[in-house]
Amino acid sequence: MNISNLPIVEVDLEHLSGALSPRIAGEDSEHLEAMLSAQGQMPPILVHLPSMRVIDGLHRLSAARLRGQRTIAARFFRGSEADAFVMAVRMNIEHGLPLTIADRRRAARRIIGSHPEWSDRMVASVAGVSAGTVADLRGSRVEGEVRIGQDGRVRPLDGTEERRQAAELIRSDPTLSLRQIARKVGLSPETVRDVRGRLERGESPIPAGRRRSHMPPGRPPIQGGGDAGQRFLPAADQDRLTTLNRLKADPALRLTETGRNLLRLLTLHAIPGQDWDRILMNVPPHWGSSVTDLARAHAAIWTEFADRLEGRLTGLAAERAAATKETWTRGHVAAASEIGVGRARRQREHREPRSALPAQAGSLGEDRDGGEVHTA
Repeated sequence: MNISNLPIVEVDLEHLSGALSPRIAGEDSEHLEAMLSAQGQMPPILVHLPSMRVIDGLHRLSAARLRGQRTIAARFFRGSEADAFVMAVRMNIEHGLPLTIADRRRAARRIIGSHPEWSDRMVASVAGVSAGTVADLRGSRVEGEVRIGQDGRVRPLDGTEERRQAAELIRSDPTLSLRQIARKVGLSPETVRDVRGRLERGESPIPAGRRRSHMPPGRPPIQGGGDAGQRFLPAADQDRLTTLNRLKADPALRLTETGRNLLRLLTLHAIPGQDWDRILMNVPPHWGSSVTDLARAHAAIWTEFADRLEGRLTGLAAERAAATKETWTRGHVAAASEIGVGRARRQREHREPRSALPAQAGSLGEDRDGGEVHTA
């Protein structure tokens, strides 16, 4: 969508209700000050019409409120809230105050949740991170059998069979271009390039471990064979253990009851993957359904906990930004008042006639007591 083609309208500031911003810390006081001191007309903001939330232009909106404006120029976006967030990320990546790495990773994680059919490269191009980072954030979660690439084409998630077909085409007709093969088998040109490179090096067209372990929709549960060779990813990796040890060393957590409860829960879930495998294989079959329901319920609680904690941190950051903005505004008002008082004093002194110098200091021919001053 070309935003510049959308009509510009004047919107009452009172009708706008918050922002769909990807910024964890909310407003930046220095960027807001730059907006206030900028000369000329600001570009219109972008607003999600169904919710009247700001997609792009949070600092411009705050600057308008501080200037005492009642309206602001805006364009309206009529898509879903999920698409509006994607638009907010895209526009903040393209211009204005850069997003932090944490902002981009959080945005990528949210886009993966709202657009699971998008490829890693597609999410990466929007969030401003690498495709590898998106793959790490996506983890082992697999939803659906296809992905939508940056070019809008739908391609299979696994791609094993398509890679085999591409390899056969390359062997049978080496003169075919990458794009011709890609169109025939439904892969991206870059994937076909990878297949060709593997064949030239004498390797298999399918990378080792390429296929992710997942259960396609409608497939019945594995009977009798347990997890049939599938294994948990190691939960107690080094980065997670390092973070957990830092949390345990913080007095704010280990010296409070709620902090100790949190540390116990986090430590419990940091057991190695093989321990999870052992627990799974030893769940009594007659309790399997109950354990499954409890596990999913607990997972939902942790997800809600993470979402609410993230929201709380965002709110605290916004409060700090608002306090900083209020302090900055009061300082400028006080400075402006002092300047105004000084200007008024100078104007008053300029209007009043000055007294003659002898009247102030006395006659040059007299001393302080009124007597004459004799000179030798």
